[in-house]
Parts: sequence; structure tokens; C-alpha cells
Amino acid sequence: MAENRRSCSPPSVIMGNVLDDDQRYRAVHSRDPRFDGVFYTAVRTTGIYCRPSCPARTPQRENTRFYPTAAAAQEAGFRACKRCRPDLAPGSPEWNGRADLVGRAMRLIQDGAVDRTGVDGLAHGLGYSPRQLRRLLTTEVGAGPVALARSERAQTARILTETTDMPLTDVAFAAGFGSARQFNETMQAIHGHSPTQLRERSRARPGEHGVPGTITLRLPYREPVDLDAMLGFLGDRAVAGVEAHDGHTYRRVLRLPGGPGTVELSPGPDGPYVLCRLRLTDPADLTAAVQRCRRMLDLDADPAAVAEALGDDPLLGGVVHRHRGIRSPGHVDPAELAIRAVLGQQVSVKAARTLAGRLAERFGDPLPEGLQDAPMAGLNRVFPSPETLAEADPADLGLTLSRGRALVGLAQAMATQDVDLGPGADRESAENDLVRLYGVGPWTAGYIRMRGLGDPDVFLSGDLGVRSGLQALGAPGPPREAAALATRWSPWRSYTTHLLWARLSDGEPTEPTDTGSRG
Repeated sequence: MAENRRSCSPPSVIMGNVLDDDQRYRAVHSRDPRFDGVFYTAVRTTGIYCRPSCPARTPQRENTRFYPTAAAAQEAGFRACKRCRPDLAPGSPEWNGRADLVGRAMRLIQDGAVDRTGVDGLAHGLGYSPRQLRRLLTTEVGAGPVALARSERAQTARILTETTDMPLTDVAFAAGFGSARQFNETMQAIHGHSPTQLRERSRARPGEHGVPGTITLRLPYREPVDLDAMLGFLGDRAVAGVEAHDGHTYRRVLRLPGGPGTVELSPGPDGPYVLCRLRLTDPADLTAAVQRCRRMLDLDADPAAVAEALGDDPLLGGVVHRHRGIRSPGHVDPAELAIRAVLGQQVSVKAARTLAGRLAERFGDPLPEGLQDAPMAGLNRVFPSPETLAEADPADLGLTLSRGRALVGLAQAMATQDVDLGPGADRESAENDLVRLYGVGPWTAGYIRMRGLGDPDVFLSGDLGVRSGLQALGAPGPPREAAALATRWSPWRSYTTHLLWARLSDGEPTEPTDTGSRG
């Protein structure tokens, strides 16, 4: 099979540079962990693929092949290294920034769309034929949608095998495999062990299995990262009953395709990872839950690229160095974030949190008792869905009538798919659709695009905190001038927004203000 293996990777992009294979090989030779997840290294003579930082002896250049995704390496006949565990590498930062079809498709596949709707459903949702989509993905990332979904499925199965006591047959179907035989063959081919062997190996070493019914795993990232600041950002905005933060650990309720779940996130005690504990109604939601948590914490970001682009800036350089590893937090549920953005217009963080809590208490569904346990104390509600809020009376929400109309109108647009905020959404179209709604101004639409859709290049020029931060640095604060100034910080303007908020974070958190709201 070795002669059929091929290197099919397009140029990888990190720190603003296009990498050729010689540069990739130098990264492998130096065992640079910044490139983990950006590309994968395969060795023709061993049939193994690794992350660039693998501690094993560097292979000869002529025996080395490079692939943009693990799925591409697997399709070419290579199996994962048992030493560096390339399946545990951070995700590629490329999919954070790309707004084209391939970027949208990758985000959907990572969210489990192929397992839920099949390739036909994935292609239809993107407006392409399955054949067109397959050709574009194969050209760009070296594997089609089936292979990419298979790779995600194998990782989900490995987590369930190693961290739960589910019967292996149940693991197979929860991970999306069509049969136990397919499950066994895939796990052997990709991981080099049968499911039974993986479970025996996991039991033979100390683990983090925790409470029965809990799936425990590690979410890796590229260093540096200021986890305390990021979890604190989320904690400052925690909605009672839906979220909780104790200064170290962030917990929240998840709305997932198969039913609600809960997650607990805290800094890893012994490495560059976030410790993640999940409780799910349906184990098949594991892939979606993990990817949504990664997006919320911006764990696939490339901090070196951000620091390189902004660190030497005469205006921002000092702020960048004081806030090393700053991230642009997203959200696990863009629809929830959109509702909360409307609630947060022109009010403080505390007031917005109170309003969201009242909305959740009145319209949210109770969390099933099986998910309300001691580790998740205080979590008891699922934030209300757009479908529920679309039926509400704007005058009966405890808001001003105009704000109630804006909220219900937004919920109706999301419920009917007139506004698409899913992982495969076209960001530009979504923002344009949002600003056409009553009561949704440029700030609200931009905030949703930045946090709900994970766009790394959004600058909220009309935001009060951003304007104050710029003025404190001696730069012009008026929106038009601020927007013009910010063009030099593209494609990392979302990080600039967070840096300017961090500049003002010594006192009470300042809630961004939608100066352009029509509501």
C-alpha cells in the first residue's frame, strides 16, 4: 500500500505565512508544538503519521509526507502514532478564519453534521451537490466528507471507549458507526488497536474517569493562553441556572441535538489542556459537545500569529504583552448568544445577566434530574430555544416594548431559518440578515458574528468599551475613525476588541454598548 500513499496537502498557513514542505520538515525537525494540528507528518517506511512535535526520531526527508488533516493521512493508509497521539492535537486555526465553502463545511463536519444528515444533507445545507462538495474538500484538505467524518467518528469512539464503561457495541453506534465490524476495523486501522485493547490499556493506567456517567477528556491548545481571564470573562456573564463559575471552574448546560447535557471546564493540572467533564443525554452528541466547547474557549487559535501581528504595533504592543495568550471567547450556542446580545444592548454586564436569568427561569426547560448532580450544583435550566421565544408576547417579557419586539423578532427569524447562525453559516450573509431585523443594530450583529460565529476579524468600532480603550491609548475613539484605524489589525480584529476590553478590565466589567441599535 505504501506506493499508493501520496502527499496531498495545500499550503498550510500559520503566523501569516504560507508553508512549503521544506518549511514543514524544519518544523518537524525542531519539534515545534505550534504546528500541531496545522499539518500532520507521515513516514512512508513505517506507515505511521504523527504531529510535528512528536518526540520520536525525526525521519529522513525523503521518507516524509505531509497532510493537512488526520483524515487525509488515514485515507492514504497511515495509522496514528501511539507515542504522540496526533488525534489529540489542537485543531487547525485555519478553520477559524476561513469563511469560504471549505471552511464552513469543515466546521459542520466537526460538529457531527454528516452523522446527523449524511453527505447529501451536508451538501444541500451548503447549497452544493455532494459531488461538488466532495471534489472541493478532497482538493483542499486531502479527504472527502465521508473520510473526514470517519476520522471524527473514530476519535469520538476512542474517547467513549477509554473514559466510559459503555458496552463496546453501544460505543460503536453512539459514535456513528453502522456496525460493530465497521467499528472494529476502523479503530484497528486508525489507532493500531482494537476497541477491546484500547479499553484494557486505559484501565491499566491511572485515568480521569471521575463520576459514573461522566465523560472526561482533555482539550489541547497552543500555548500561551490566559485561561483564568477567559473563564472569568464567561463567569462574569454567567446566567443563573444555566451557567456557574467559582473562580476556577466554569460549568454550564448545553443544548445538543440529542438532548441537553452539562459540561465542566477547568485548567489542566499538568499540561497545555483544558480538563473537560461532560454528562450527555445522548452519547452520540459527544463530537458536537467537544467542538462547541473548543469554539467557546477559542482553543484552536494560533496565539503566535496574533502576537506577531499585534505585538509590534505602536498602539497595541504594550497591551498585547500585558495580556499574553488572550483569546476571543465564542459560545456553545449561537442562538442563545444572539438572544443575550439583544438583552445586553446598552446595559451593564450585571443587568444583562439578570435579564437573561429571568428569561431562562420563565421560558427555559428544566434540566432532567439525571443531569442535576453534586458536581453540577446550581445548573437546573436549559436556556430557552428560539422556537419557544418566537411564541412569546413582546409586551410580556419584562422588557421595554421595543426591546421585546426585537427579541421576539430575532427568535422568529432564527426559528424559521431566515437567519442561519449554525456552524456552517455564511458569516457575511448572517450579519446582513441580522441588521435587517428590527432592533438589531451594527454592534449587535457584529457581536453575534464575533462570538456566536467565531469570526476572528470583527472590530466593534461603535462599542463604548472599545472607544474608551482607544482613547486611553491616545487614539481616536469615534466609530468611523476607529474602524479606519483597525484595518491595520486585520485579520485579528476580534482579538483587538478583546485587548481593548482587557485594557479597561481592572474595575467592574464594562458591557459593550450597541450605539447603532434601532430598538
